[in-house]
Amino acid sequence: MATGTPIDPAIKSEILQKVREEGLSVYKTAQIYNVNYRTIYGWIKKQVDGKDRNLILKNNRLKKELDTAYRIIGRLTAEVQRPKG
Repeated sequence: MATGTPIDPAIKSEILQKVREEGLSVYKTAQIYNVNYRTIYGWIKKQVDGKDRNLILKNNRLKKELDTAYRIIGRLTAEVQRPKG
């Protein structure tokens, strides 16, 4: 969306749901919907008090770390199971 373009409330709700409930990162969500990531952080700040907002952001970081750990474990498992020639 272009700078200064109003965003449909339904799309805004969808974006916030992706971040809050589905754990999609703010940056990735901003890319998908072509919205500035700072705009999304502003929406979060307006709708949630500071303590809850920090929990949402921390939860998203932890999900990202967990995904990274799963990928590493997958690679290590594949290496261990690879036949030794």
